[in-house]
Amino acid sequence: MLRMFTRISLSQWILVAMVIGLLLGLFLPGISLHLNPLSSTIFMRLIKSLIAPLLFSTLVVGIAGHCEDLRQMGRLAIRSFIYFEVVTTLALFIGLGAVNLARPGAGIDTTRVSAEKAQEFAGKQATVDSFLEHVFPASVVEAAAKNEVLQLVIWAVIFAIALVQTPDKYRVPILEFLEAVAQVMFKFTGLVMLYAPIAIGAAIAYTVAKSGPEVLGNLALLVMTLYTALAVFCLVVLVPVMVLFRVPVAGFWKVVREPALLAFSSASSEAALPKAMQNLEAFGVPRRIVAFVLPTGYSFNLDGSTLYLAVASIFCFQAAGVELAFTDQLLMMLMLMLTSKGVAAVPRASLVILSGTLVSFGAYLQGKGVLQPEQLTLALAAVGTILGVDAFMDMARTSINLVGNCLATVVMARWEGEFNESGVVIPSSSVEPSELPSDR
Repeated sequence: MLRMFTRISLSQWILVAMVIGLLLGLFLPGISLHLNPLSSTIFMRLIKSLIAPLLFSTLVVGIAGHCEDLRQMGRLAIRSFIYFEVVTTLALFIGLGAVNLARPGAGIDTTRVSAEKAQEFAGKQATVDSFLEHVFPASVVEAAAKNEVLQLVIWAVIFAIALVQTPDKYRVPILEFLEAVAQVMFKFTGLVMLYAPIAIGAAIAYTVAKSGPEVLGNLALLVMTLYTALAVFCLVVLVPVMVLFRVPVAGFWKVVREPALLAFSSASSEAALPKAMQNLEAFGVPRRIVAFVLPTGYSFNLDGSTLYLAVASIFCFQAAGVELAFTDQLLMMLMLMLTSKGVAAVPRASLVILSGTLVSFGAYLQGKGVLQPEQLTLALAAVGTILGVDAFMDMARTSINLVGNCLATVVMARWEGEFNESGVVIPSSSVEPSELPSDR
């Protein structure tokens, strides 16, 4: 019996836990409402505790230990941002097409919903100035304590560049120490992942019990529109990218399966980051590319969140009875392309960006005379209706964010000519650091 249980992979345990959590949330909602600490408190705290040391150690070792020419990092950064911009732009247009075809906002009554929450979110939207200030840490200790991933990446890159320029007698001991830290953190990740199925089951049970099937039924078309658009995005964008850059589809699926399930069931990119980094290295992607591209993509390559913003923004105007001209929709997509780049810098990020865009673009439409103040109020009130099903949509967009960033990492490795196709793919829940390809 024990041997049978040990043969079950982590992804299979997560699927079992999701089914159990769904049943608990439906039939025992009173108990399920008290299960949140098992996921958001215990599991997420363990995950957050390992992100900073894992990210810092792997990125510094990857750059200072394996990058002889610092111009490689500059080239990698430029290529990454070009790729990010192209793919997220495609995501915006797919979302725009889906919401115009399905029209999920038509007929939704928002007159009984307050717009106060949306106004509160809009007030939190980061400006370009505040986002640029947010990128650079005032204290690396504070950035690590708050798990500010982008700040950690920036600081680690600068530290690694300085380390490369340091004499060997100082540089080598630091690299050896950080390599040891990285190996320990991989082991730490494996131990934390053993708890993942319990946390995932509790998270699903809590989400279902809190939101309830009734809320999901009222906005089923919106949820279905998003899920369908995300599926189309995977088929018409991500799969062709795999073919174009000769990414092994079956192998890539094995790599992202467990992290994607973690991201979907927990609705948290942080929960999946350590496991995704571990699996990508095992897949044959050099450590410096994994440690730079994957975390950076969490701020600049959120494919699922970007597509969601396109769907949700048009949905809100549809719910307010406002028919936007195609040129106005394109202009709003341009605004979302700019504002969504800071999506990871604030809590409840997607709703903050959505509300802020509605306020800003609504003011522009009022200036044109095509939007009345009461219509803008109704559009903002539609954000309140989205809140009821946001957890279900967050699960989908977060998992696609994760898959998109993992693919971007492999694509960059292929583009740089450094993808090791003989990399070891481990389908089980544990990838030993000793099993990683030694030439990296």
